[in-house]
Amino acid sequence: MTKTDWHPADIIAALHKRGTSLAAVSREAGLSSSTLANALTRPWPKGELLIAHAIGVDAADIWPGRYYDSNGRRIDRESLLRCHSQPATETA
Repeated sequence: MTKTDWHPADIIAALHKRGTSLAAVSREAGLSSSTLANALTRPWPKGELLIAHAIGVDAADIWPGRYYDSNGRRIDRESLLRCHSQPATETA
């Protein structure tokens, strides 16, 4: 059985059931209020993880088509995130 991605309306409804909205989650992350809407229609690991965290489920449960290959193996999309915690290296 192949799992399908959640419909965008279901994602928004799940956020509302948690007492928040896509715009609120976006603003809390320091983004423009409409930025997270991009994750509803196209792959964006950071946005997907922010939305999933707000809903309380794994991003792969919301978007299995983005997190599993055709053989059903999990794709490590979190590694695609840019790491902002590493300091820049100085060159002399």
